[in-house]
Amino acid sequence: MLNFVCEAASGQQNNLALVSIDLGTIVFTLINTLIIFLIFRIFLFKPVGKILDKRKEMAAAAITDAEKAKAEAEAAQKEYTDRLADAKAEAAEIIKQATLRAQKREEEILNEANQKAADIRTKAEENIEREKRQALNEVKNQISDLVIMAAGKVAQKEISASDNEEIISQFLSEVGAAE
Repeated sequence: MLNFVCEAASGQQNNLALVSIDLGTIVFTLINTLIIFLIFRIFLFKPVGKILDKRKEMAAAAITDAEKAKAEAEAAQKEYTDRLADAKAEAAEIIKQATLRAQKREEEILNEANQKAADIRTKAEENIEREKRQALNEVKNQISDLVIMAAGKVAQKEISASDNEEIISQFLSEVGAAE
């Protein structure tokens, strides 16, 4: 092994040339790096940058559309709420009007019923009055018949004062019983 180290030491001068700094190699490496950078910039960075810009624009447009949609949804919700409130108010007004019409109709029906009852009462009173007159007329006719009968009896016989009083009291009792 010692031989190997010695050989390595004697060959060290040849190896030093491989590790040395050469200005030509540095310039060549820098030019290669610059060319690779320019190729990446032209073929990789610009297209990727354009794609990223498009993605940003699309994201911004999507955010703008979402904000517009949100604003429209809020406006639609407000309109819906307003319409719902208007519909509730209109329904309440319709119910109020229907209630008022029903109460008015109820009053009309009650007034008609009261009027019919008054008409029936009036007709009944008129019928009672007519029947009362008819009854009085019948009583008068009966009294007339009785007076005629009494007059006929008086005409058939001559009456004394006592018989006359007896006929009159009998007549009055018959008339009183007939009523």
